[in-house]
This record gives sequence, structure tokens and C-alpha cells, in this order.
Amino acid sequence: MLVLVEDTKAPRRAAITELGDALRVLVEHATTTEASTDDLLRAAAEIREVTALLGERVRGRSTLPSADDLLGGVRMYNPVTGGGSALAPPLRIEVVAGTAIGRCTLGLAFEGPPTFAHGGVSAMLLDQILGHAVVASGNPGMTVRLDTSYRAPVPLLTPLRLTAEVREVDGRRVTATGSIATEAEPGTVLVTAVGTFVGLRAEQSRRLFGHVVG
Repeated sequence: MLVLVEDTKAPRRAAITELGDALRVLVEHATTTEASTDDLLRAAAEIREVTALLGERVRGRSTLPSADDLLGGVRMYNPVTGGGSALAPPLRIEVVAGTAIGRCTLGLAFEGPPTFAHGGVSAMLLDQILGHAVVASGNPGMTVRLDTSYRAPVPLLTPLRLTAEVREVDGRRVTATGSIATEAEPGTVLVTAVGTFVGLRAEQSRRLFGHVVG
């Protein structure tokens, strides 16, 4: 008989995502607003009140978010994919025939050169999707090198398509390649990256993450 197990974290994850959605809209509006100086000051005061509410109970560096599941790959506050992160676009990723495919749209909060994304944001997106491809291949590891080549600027407010796949596995060392293009012109590559990832030994994992408690 099939027994359904209730996901007790689902309501909290939904609430975190709801807050994350609101924060992303707030960040975008705060970046693009031309409201009056008085309205800016009034908004700042009201936001500080909400900030105080959220700050009543906070976790420390060594404590994982209660809604996360490391083994299940759930990281609610990942700054690229996390539904609860005000920093994340967020990037949505799926794996098709061994290729990681990501989609997102960058708002004006990510602006570097006028109307285009900051180059560091492109690198961050590529690091994330390369890592996703590496994990999906069954060879998880940490980034030890990321070589990024910028062919053309990445437009803001434009649906983007990222791809990544593993090219080589040599023991614990894995090489993956990835790119950014627009959904409208997937054949026109804007940014490419080659990432090198190394799987951690057991003692390395304990040294780096042994202090983290669930």
C-alpha cells in the first residue's frame, strides 16, 4: 500500500517564496523608482519596521535554514536559484538529456553598463548552472576555476537561456562548459564559460562543513 508522507516544510517554503517574490519586486522598484524624496524617506521608514519584525529571530552562520534540505538539493536562499532570496532572478533549471538548461530574466537591479547586465552577474549565473550540470552528472564538486569569455553584453528585461554540460571527468576533477544566450536567439552566444570542479574528500567535507548543523 502506498503511504503518502506529508511534507511538513512545504508551508514554510511557500511562505519563504512568497516573501522572496515580494522582496524581488521591492528591489526592482527601489532600483527603478523616480518617486519624490519625501516618498523615498517614508518608504525607508516603513521598510525598517518590517526589517525589525524579520530580525526578531535569525539564524547564525553555522545553522542551516529550517526549510532547506541539503541532501534533497533544496536551498531556499541560494542567491541565483533560491525562491526566498531577494538577490536571485531567480534562475530556473532543468536537465534534458544530460544538458542543464536555465531560464531567467534580469531586471534593472542587475544593471552594469546602461541597459545591460553587470559582467559579474553573468559569471555568477554560469557558475551556478555549470555546478548544476556537474551534480546532475553524478560527479558533484566545488568550483576551483571559472574562465569566462564575454562576446556581447547581456540585455536586461529580456528572457535569457543558459545551457551547461559536462565535457570531461578525470577522477575527482570535472570540466564543464556553459553559455548564455537570449530565448529569442539561442544560437547567438553572448557569454561562455569553462568551469573546473573538484569533488571533496571526506576529510575535506568535514573540515569545511562539519560545523554546519541542521
